[in-house]
Amino acid sequence: MDQHEAADLTGAAAVSVVMVTRDRRESVLAVLPRLLALPERPPVIVVDNGSGDGTVDAVRAAHPEVTVIALEDNLGAAGRTVGVEAATTPYVAFSDDDSWWAPGALACAARLLAAHPEVAVLAGRLLVGELEELDPVCLEMAHSPLAPVPGVGPRVLGFVACGAVVRCSAYLAAGGFHERFGVGGEEGLLAIDLARQGVACAYVDDVVGHHHPSPVRDLTARQAREVRNDLWTLWLRRRPRTVLPATARVLARLGQPAVRTGVRDALAGLPWVLRERAAVPAALEEELRLLR
Repeated sequence: MDQHEAADLTGAAAVSVVMVTRDRRESVLAVLPRLLALPERPPVIVVDNGSGDGTVDAVRAAHPEVTVIALEDNLGAAGRTVGVEAATTPYVAFSDDDSWWAPGALACAARLLAAHPEVAVLAGRLLVGELEELDPVCLEMAHSPLAPVPGVGPRVLGFVACGAVVRCSAYLAAGGFHERFGVGGEEGLLAIDLARQGVACAYVDDVVGHHHPSPVRDLTARQAREVRNDLWTLWLRRRPRTVLPATARVLARLGQPAVRTGVRDALAGLPWVLRERAAVPAALEEELRLLR
């Protein structure tokens, strides 16, 4: 039995929160009190991706009860894996430095994951911005055409990382977020690899998170990463009859600057992508095509 499985599966301490951040000290300091005030009292782990703005020292001074892991390099989304490895709970809820969980959401997630060992990820309902509008991705997940996970919710093959609660053992067995993907569209590959292992991702309306996107972000750069990562996921896992037409659809948008940058960066990674390529089984490909 590993450190994750040794914890009480349904109690208040069954879920840790792992936050990744880089150079957003004030945002982190604003979000942490919301996480620490949750009735579940989750252990909170902050993984700092090489910030240069004093985030590490500020968090340690303001919140000594928080575990801070200071990385020398920026691992992007893969920094979450460092946090999962450090957690002593069976489940981890991801948080960004501009997102947090509603009271009771983590307790609900713990009960569902304990009762359904076939589920690896719960994708929660994300309310965005001051107006608390439903994230459009959540609406898509709620209407997934895939067969539902009985007793849990719609089965999905993707999720929003800052609104996800994961089973640590399954997450680590799948390798976590790919270290080359950074932040932006990193979830799709992991969802596919979890499905290949025979575990499910499911959308749950009662697991509620809040996301107030930080204004300190380069949206064009993020869009380019999303294009690149979508192409990498396509080339790494999809079967040939899907790869070519899907790639052509992206190339048709080359008039957009972010798409041009994303395609260029994706092509630069083609040698390692071809080395790591492992196409999904035909049955999983058919499910992915339903979600196109």
